[in-house]
Amino acid sequence: MVKFSKQFEGQLVPEWKEAFVDYCQLKKDIKKIHFLNNPNTNTDKKTTSFAKSLVSSLRKYAFLDHKQREPRVIQVHRKLATSASTGDLYETELLEQFADTDAAVEFFACLDLQLNKVNQFYRNKEKEFLDRGESLKKQMDILVELKTSLNQKRAKGTSSNDSKEEDSISGTISCDEESIKDAIDAEEGVEGLSGELDKDDVKLPKSPRSLRIKKDDVVNRQGRNLRIHIPLTNPTRAFSAITYLLRDDLKSNQASSKKCGPEGNKLHINKKKLHHAEKMIRGAFVELYKGLGYLKTYRNLNMLAFVKILKKFDKVTGKQVSPIYLRVVESSFFNSSDKALKLADEVEEIFVKHFAEDNKRKAMKYLKPTHRKESHAVTFFIGLFAGCFIALFVGYVIMAHITGMYRSSSDTVYMETVYPFLSMFSLLFLHFFLYGCNIYMWRKTRINYSFIFELSPTKELKFRDVFLICTISMTALVGVLFLHLSLVAKGYSYSQVQAIPALLLLVFIIVLICPFNIIYKSSRYHFLSVIRNIVLSPLYKVVMLDFFMADQLCSQIPTLRNLEYIACYYITGSYKTQDFNYCSRNTYYRDLAYAVSFLPYYWRAMQCARRWFDEGQKIHLVNLGKYVSAMLAAGAKVAYEREKNVGWLCLVVIMSTSATVYQLYWDFVKDWGLLQFNSKNPWLRDELMLRKKFIYYFSLGLNLVLRLAWLQTVFHYNFEKVDYRVTMLFLAALEVVRRGQWNFYRLENEHLNNVGKFRAVKIVPLPFHEVDDQD
Repeated sequence: MVKFSKQFEGQLVPEWKEAFVDYCQLKKDIKKIHFLNNPNTNTDKKTTSFAKSLVSSLRKYAFLDHKQREPRVIQVHRKLATSASTGDLYETELLEQFADTDAAVEFFACLDLQLNKVNQFYRNKEKEFLDRGESLKKQMDILVELKTSLNQKRAKGTSSNDSKEEDSISGTISCDEESIKDAIDAEEGVEGLSGELDKDDVKLPKSPRSLRIKKDDVVNRQGRNLRIHIPLTNPTRAFSAITYLLRDDLKSNQASSKKCGPEGNKLHINKKKLHHAEKMIRGAFVELYKGLGYLKTYRNLNMLAFVKILKKFDKVTGKQVSPIYLRVVESSFFNSSDKALKLADEVEEIFVKHFAEDNKRKAMKYLKPTHRKESHAVTFFIGLFAGCFIALFVGYVIMAHITGMYRSSSDTVYMETVYPFLSMFSLLFLHFFLYGCNIYMWRKTRINYSFIFELSPTKELKFRDVFLICTISMTALVGVLFLHLSLVAKGYSYSQVQAIPALLLLVFIIVLICPFNIIYKSSRYHFLSVIRNIVLSPLYKVVMLDFFMADQLCSQIPTLRNLEYIACYYITGSYKTQDFNYCSRNTYYRDLAYAVSFLPYYWRAMQCARRWFDEGQKIHLVNLGKYVSAMLAAGAKVAYEREKNVGWLCLVVIMSTSATVYQLYWDFVKDWGLLQFNSKNPWLRDELMLRKKFIYYFSLGLNLVLRLAWLQTVFHYNFEKVDYRVTMLFLAALEVVRRGQWNFYRLENEHLNNVGKFRAVKIVPLPFHEVDDQD
């Protein structure tokens, strides 16, 4: 049977962990009381065992269990709240002497502290969710009125001028200046909900402008005007925002006054805009319902924790304390207030009525999404394909050793045409395998990576899924290369078997873009959308998953260069003549190859610039400087490769050293949150998810060593009797391993930031904002 403490730790909300009852501390206090009572209980055990058993059996009868005969062991005093925000406070007074009174006083002081903490947190969160619920109800009323007005206009019919346009409600642009930054802030959290909503949603509206509906036009919200915020999340809306600002500046320069004319800025609120507003409100309801569910879990678990700990206290001390204290707990605010429960029922009713067409089962798919069950078949196939991969890999290594492919005097054609496939896929799936290891460790340490990455709980990849993809892919890769090498060893010419590796790459690309709902379609398309956001930086708004993936690409530069070389080799038709030097001789290709080395750093720098533009925090500009220094170091290396002299070598050492120091500082202090000198854990931080501290010190040292891999560029050290390409693959693999361990600590730090702010649900922006005429 699993102990309650483990169940408690496993079921609590990770981001609210500090607000739950400190069950472990209360257990320590009870153990202390038990330890102090042990000497007395051992000496009197034989003489009192019969009496205790007799009394305990007689207590079962009613005549000994009346309330008037219950001894008043403790009395809990209730101090009325001085303000509505603080709430009542509880303090326990001991009316009887305990075997160790000081320990008992300490226990009840801690217990009162936990009860007051739970009440205060529940009160604050309940008020937050109730206010959010009221705002959403008003938003829902506005949306219903606008949809009703639009339907009424459609029923009456449109004029001949509007016959070719979509049904719309006339409105005017707000004359007050709205910054792009405010509009962008309003769409925080919308992107993460898109995967959880149905696929029939239309595209977001393209206008980034703040709209105002005239109160005498269609909707009169008690004499107030209505403003609609349109999020800026893609290039179309970003360019529209810039165009609007430029046009607005031109108009403001030409106008003699700041007031707008009644007909000067006509706009329409059409069905598409209302549909997007509906999507935002629906996402906000989903997050509110999730938060209310967390609050209900918080309430039930804390109540159960109080019951369990008081029963332990009764058992250790032999006093009947739990009935007295539990009556106080049951009547306290967190257990007696039912406003959050009623609000959850209201949210459910509203969602069923307006977003699920009165279909409760459909509504529950959004409000309470069920996690995908993990199958034992996945584990079986992981083992099966892992065994196949090992067998084929051993065979490939033996075949390569016999043919001498990887020696310093190896077959140049093979190493230039086939080996890039092995190098590219090996680095790619090693990285993916380490991501699976990251997921396993995040789950084990209860780091809420799904919330941080805004992944859909019904579609996210589990670590077993990642391992299955890796084993199948590497088995296919090694199997194809083993077949190719066997055919070459049997005397087939390269022209006859050259297409085999290319077909393998083509199969992987087809699987990646396959439109059919097979082989993790949602994850594949989500991956492609993230890559699109990275490539088009800074036109897309940057979320956590975007810049996390861009950081991964910074460690996959060799993979990108291999992919570029393979594309050039096959697209130019060089594979027909095995002219593998054609691409390296081509000036355009060489320049493009150098550009590929800069691209990941450029994308990441543009993301930092976009985040600074959105949020206005200068820390993003400092982070941008890190990637600029990396690009400068890469440029120095390129110049040194073209012209090897002492001057360029000194510049490479200076630029690479500066970039490495910059990156190490950012890794340790900003990304990992370590090296806090005033921390209770020396050179680390106060909160650690891993129990063994030496792991952190080891990771600090390992990250430092692996960051110095650029020294290979200077010393050009190679292993004896091994081709230099194998050495470069080994160094590239070390960088991927460094990134794998970086991922864990990066998300650990992000999770601890969420815990510090008790942030367990997303705050979705609301589309409608009522403003006074004076505003």
